[in-house]
Amino acid sequence: MKQNKTYLHLGVTLIVSACAVLMFYDTFFQSRVLLDFFDKLMSVLSPVIYGLVFAYLLAPIVDFFDRYIQKGLPKVKSSLVRGLSILVTWICVIALIYLMFSILIPELVDSTKTLADNFESYYKTVYNWVNSLVENQTIFSDDIYSDQLLSALNGYYDKLVKWVTDTVIPQAQVAIVAVTGGIWSVVIFLKNLLIGMMISVYLLARKESFAKQSKKILYAILPETPYRRTLRAVAEADRIFSGFVRGKLLDSLIIGILCFICCSILKFPYTPIISVFVGVTNIIPIFGPFLGAIPSAFLILLVSPKQCLYFILFIIALQQFDGNILGPKILGKSTGISSFWVIVAIVVGGGFGGVLGMFLGVPIFACISSLVNWFTNRSLTKKGVTDDAMFAPAPLASPDEKKD
Repeated sequence: MKQNKTYLHLGVTLIVSACAVLMFYDTFFQSRVLLDFFDKLMSVLSPVIYGLVFAYLLAPIVDFFDRYIQKGLPKVKSSLVRGLSILVTWICVIALIYLMFSILIPELVDSTKTLADNFESYYKTVYNWVNSLVENQTIFSDDIYSDQLLSALNGYYDKLVKWVTDTVIPQAQVAIVAVTGGIWSVVIFLKNLLIGMMISVYLLARKESFAKQSKKILYAILPETPYRRTLRAVAEADRIFSGFVRGKLLDSLIIGILCFICCSILKFPYTPIISVFVGVTNIIPIFGPFLGAIPSAFLILLVSPKQCLYFILFIIALQQFDGNILGPKILGKSTGISSFWVIVAIVVGGGFGGVLGMFLGVPIFACISSLVNWFTNRSLTKKGVTDDAMFAPAPLASPDEKKD
């Protein structure tokens, strides 16, 4: 009987290994059927993915309203309290989105039109700066170098104009046609979004029931010890992701709103564009503030060097406030990894997934780091090794050992 189980385990292992090798070979060297199937599956399941994301992000808000509605209406059924909490949550979210779009979108359109109208004058400004530089600096005293620099600047300008004319404008026209004439793609997106909202409502209403069912299925599949370890791993991953993803989104939203308010008070040009850029890039740890501040400062520099200086000072103050006060209050120590590994996670995540990879790379790496630390500590505990014994200095050799 024992020998039969051994053969069964060996056969299952060989079959799974062969399937994994074939899938790997097909994915990277053949027709990529697996990747095409995965893309199709993601397209079909997009409403479910939207619903899961909405439910995960809004769960703390629903719990917050649950507690306060339950205190105010202690005799009301819990199901009705949950329904009211979900309704109030979605009303607040939709109202916030409408308020932001009603204020931001018209200003953003006006700023974009102004930027496009002044594009040629900004180029002339940069051209005059470079021209004065090559005339005043001794390193460019030779006319050959001056002509080469100015011709290179003209070449970059021509390439930029050609890129805008041949790429940006046609793609914008295609997008406009898709929105105005090709309504079908927009209808599909809105349909998926609406279904996702409905799924999120169902998930939020029965999230405790889904958690119990998942635990029951997991307990039926796994033995007692792996079951407990899996629950701890899921709880740790949820702590990391909920603390970082939700916290970073909230932090970036607050920074974007503060930037819009302060830039409007200080009367900086292109305030909506700058605020959106600063808020969106702020979701990227460490590099985000620089990605948002540098092009924004250059855009203001084209209008007024004095305002550009004020903007740089304002961004420094805003990032200090975010890094030392707002960020720690919201995020705390959600990841638990050092700045070095945060940079590594951002670089690797950006290489594989772009901006989304740079954002999600940090919590994913934090989960992997937590898992590696758990395995390491468990292995050392089994060996009976402590930190004091492991890092203690090596004992000096005895006289007998020296003779040997």
